[in-house]
Amino acid sequence: MGLEWLFAAVIILIAFAVFDLMVGVSNDAVNFLNSAVGSRVAPRYIIMIIASIGIMVGVSFSSGMMEVARKGIFHPEFFTMPELLTIFLGVMITDIILLDLFNTYGLPTSTTVSIVFELLGGAVAVSILKIVQQEGSLLGLYQYINTGKAMVIIFGILLSVVVAFSLGAVVQFLTRLLFTFDYARRLKRYGAVWGGMAYAFIAYFILIKGAKGAFFISSETAAAIKDNAFLIMIVIFVISSVFLQILLFFKVNVLKPVVLVGTFALAMAFAANDLVNFIGVPVAGYQAYGIASATDAPLTTLMGAMGAKVPTPSVMIIIAGLIMVVTLWLSKKARTVTDTEISLGEQLEEEEKFESIFLSRAIVGIAIRFVHFLRALIPLFVQHWLKGRLDTSHYKAELSGNKKPSFDLLRASVNMMVAAAVISYATSQTLPLSTTYVTFMVAMGTSLSDLAWGRESAVYRIAGVFTVIGGWFLTALSAFVVSGLIATIIFYTERWGVLGLLGVTAYIIWQNHRIHKERAKQKDIGAVFNLKKITDAEESISITFEHMAVLLGEIRGSLSATLTALYNQNEYVLKNESKKVNKIQKWSDTIIANVFKCMRLLSREETHAYLKYPQTIRRIQKLSDGHRDIVQRAYLHVRNHHKGLLDIQKQELETVGKILDDMLLDVEKAFKSKDMMKYKDVQQRDIELRNIAERLNKLQMERIRGRESKTRLSILFYAIVGNAMMLSKQNLKLIEIFAETFGDLETKAGFDAD
Repeated sequence: MGLEWLFAAVIILIAFAVFDLMVGVSNDAVNFLNSAVGSRVAPRYIIMIIASIGIMVGVSFSSGMMEVARKGIFHPEFFTMPELLTIFLGVMITDIILLDLFNTYGLPTSTTVSIVFELLGGAVAVSILKIVQQEGSLLGLYQYINTGKAMVIIFGILLSVVVAFSLGAVVQFLTRLLFTFDYARRLKRYGAVWGGMAYAFIAYFILIKGAKGAFFISSETAAAIKDNAFLIMIVIFVISSVFLQILLFFKVNVLKPVVLVGTFALAMAFAANDLVNFIGVPVAGYQAYGIASATDAPLTTLMGAMGAKVPTPSVMIIIAGLIMVVTLWLSKKARTVTDTEISLGEQLEEEEKFESIFLSRAIVGIAIRFVHFLRALIPLFVQHWLKGRLDTSHYKAELSGNKKPSFDLLRASVNMMVAAAVISYATSQTLPLSTTYVTFMVAMGTSLSDLAWGRESAVYRIAGVFTVIGGWFLTALSAFVVSGLIATIIFYTERWGVLGLLGVTAYIIWQNHRIHKERAKQKDIGAVFNLKKITDAEESISITFEHMAVLLGEIRGSLSATLTALYNQNEYVLKNESKKVNKIQKWSDTIIANVFKCMRLLSREETHAYLKYPQTIRRIQKLSDGHRDIVQRAYLHVRNHHKGLLDIQKQELETVGKILDDMLLDVEKAFKSKDMMKYKDVQQRDIELRNIAERLNKLQMERIRGRESKTRLSILFYAIVGNAMMLSKQNLKLIEIFAETFGDLETKAGFDAD
């Protein structure tokens, strides 16, 4: 391996640093944006400006953190420069792939954990290869790896998860008992003291994080700050309390500056703590190349000099900070990851992002039984007092730009204060932790004790938390294995292996981008059904019918594709259509929820209008049920390799499918254009379909008697025809309701009871 190729490897590492900064910020933006965005403390651009300033301040504090990549996980004195570059290339390729994958699916993970396990995996792989080449014993592996440091980092991170969740839950519970959900009135009494305490923790957090790594703060100053920490906090508390009391006098919500200052502090901590995760390895590679090139034998000299303190060029740090800020503003994936955490802490009942799992259902069941047990122990008057203090009916979502916040400013301030306290304490005690894990678990703890996880949402929220936590363990395992594998490939194939891996990485990133774009598109379509902003009854009813048109169009396209695939025995298409079933069910559930909102917006005197909407709900439910039954039966039939439909059955079902497709299209157009004249066309098609179905059922009966159609084919045939008739009826009833809503039918108006 020549020096020219190794220089090219350093250039590749630097290019990786730029890309890793982008995918890393997309993942870690949730750390400092969650509370501010979720509570809508200010317009998004204000939040982003404050976070950007925090990032630029934070990068100036990060110089001291760069040591981890050079000597925190392995002993550099046992490796040559080419071997270190092999490890570093494996780490960066793995890091980019993993972080981009998690960003694509909107799951926050820890860049700290990923970089630690990637370094560990790459170093272990290269160490084993060296030992094998030298015909040594694998028992000597401990000499190469800084196992003590690695285990302390891993244990500290896991411990911080438990501590952060517990503290978040306890502090939020006590805070809510003090302020209740109608916190605005009590803010006048306790707001200044509460805000002063929050400021004290956040300011201490800023000083501790800053003093630990800032290149412009001397070690003596840092030590003085640490030694006088308690006095500093008392002074900040007093000054802040007085200042906030003055703001209260002028009727300023003192929680807003607390959340905004906390956003700045966490953004600063992210940049100071996590910058090493993105550029530490490339900087270490650059420094290793520089040290080795100055020796007489650059390819074989052991890199003991890497163990010394080597300052990171300030220009690199500033450029890295600018890239992070630009990414923060432009990254769509950063919003995806932030939305995941916010949705898990949503105070109001919303559409859930995760499905329930066995473990979440079991935990909720245990929790319910435990609550019943506690009720038997707690005196009745205490229960009544707690119920009064934690009455969620007093929760009022303060609109920000006609949008409701996901949770209130009180919980946002607790998120900031507790996260700042945990991170600053761990930093002052030189305990490693993941800022992602701490901020996420604090947010989940406060959500739990703030009663955001109610009986209607708990199983889904807990499933989401387990999904994220499971992803964390997957990150560690994947980072270790994949980094070791890639380092092994590079060790043996050198430049050709790197070029091949670059191609694979580019392909994976392109695929992730395509998947994220598709997921965002589906989310945008789903967001069409959102009626949260609508407050006018007539407008909400009109829009709901337009939503039904979108749903009918989706069902129509899916049924057409399903029947065609069934005729051709195309399992691939049927599998894709079966995946759409849950999406269509969610859309129909959302429209049904919007129908409830229409009912609530209507005046109570409109009794006749009220009677229409339960019927509408039933029709929509049956539409999605009929669609699901046809798709799943067709997919199951083909997947199990059963015999295909007879040619005559295909022709008959094509006739049924054509009539049903035309009917769905007519209703869809009617709902979109408010065209009352479509009712008669739909009514005529329903009559035509029922006459044809009656004739086809008799023909199918003759085929059964003549043993032409086997049992499974007969069941499938009758199921499709029966569901088509049911779907036809639901469409007819929906357009009746539509015509009664927007005009008078020439025919009788009425609703069947079935």
